[in-house]
Amino acid sequence: MKLDNYLTLGRSGLRVSPMSLGTMTFGSDWGWGADASESRRMFDAYVDRGGNFIDTANFYTNGSSEKLLGQFIAGKRESVVVATKYSLNMQPGNPNAGGNHRRNMIRSVEASLQRLGTDYIDLLYLHIWDNLTPIDEVMRAFDDLVRSGKVLYAGISDTPAWQIARMQTLADLRGWAPLVALQIEHSLIERTVERELLPMAHELGLGVMAWSPLGSGVLTGKYTRADLGHTQSAEAGVTGTRKDVAAGNGALQPRSLDIADVVAQIAKEQDRSPAQIALAWLLHRTAPTVMPIIGARTFAQFEDNLGALDVVLDADALQRLDAVSAVAKGFPHDFMALPMTQGVLSGGSVVRRPA
Repeated sequence: MKLDNYLTLGRSGLRVSPMSLGTMTFGSDWGWGADASESRRMFDAYVDRGGNFIDTANFYTNGSSEKLLGQFIAGKRESVVVATKYSLNMQPGNPNAGGNHRRNMIRSVEASLQRLGTDYIDLLYLHIWDNLTPIDEVMRAFDDLVRSGKVLYAGISDTPAWQIARMQTLADLRGWAPLVALQIEHSLIERTVERELLPMAHELGLGVMAWSPLGSGVLTGKYTRADLGHTQSAEAGVTGTRKDVAAGNGALQPRSLDIADVVAQIAKEQDRSPAQIALAWLLHRTAPTVMPIIGARTFAQFEDNLGALDVVLDADALQRLDAVSAVAKGFPHDFMALPMTQGVLSGGSVVRRPA
């Protein structure tokens, strides 16, 4: 697999690379990102190898991520697909500077266009569901931006599956611009998305991007059980160290390290890095296909991550990774899979859905 072996994004015809370049690490404002020169090296290497799918957000490194990306894409704008996000509050104390509502969407887009130095955004995500804004307000605002040409496609991130299904159905019924992309946390240590979000994406035509595919670095083997007692202060937020962030988002857990141990074993057997094995596991996922977002702090880490494109995991390796990371599907999925349930459903007939 290569970066220039492009995939169409969800139900759209937009062509994107199978691995997206994440830019949350572009800028040192939060204390753990890459400076401008290192960020530029990663961007240039990604594009030079045929990569075209760049992921950012208005909030990343306090806006520095978009500003740096705007500098990097100058002269290359038509050859890259720029995805950014709105929702997170850029003006603490102003209640209308955050959330999913129309005002914040429109104002965030205008600010992102300025920072990016462009007149259109290829893909705009709702960043995090706020549990407040009506879905018709969100989808109509998306449609207005698409019709204006300032946004070409709409996507959604970090939102319950049932809300996304409502949004997509509403857009289809009213002839509004549909959602074409879903961005979610997905890795060997975060597989609960397989219960509802991934099946929904497959049915509704959403391309899937996985953020934190290395489990905040846990799957690279950088942490040990001696790190399990590490805590993040309540005031730290997204700032501090990478270990602070890993502890704050719950990635540093005994189960996560158990999974990382198996990743490390397979990496040793294949003479690969643990990061490459963890990313390759995602790249092997189908129905739906999952596109990892790689966001490295150094050029060396970035180069190593790209090596995952050349990794082929055999059935044994995949079975071991699946087994150690498996999560219960829960009700109603486990109930529906019971032989008794299937028996009374089919009445003894063999019925299957065609591929």
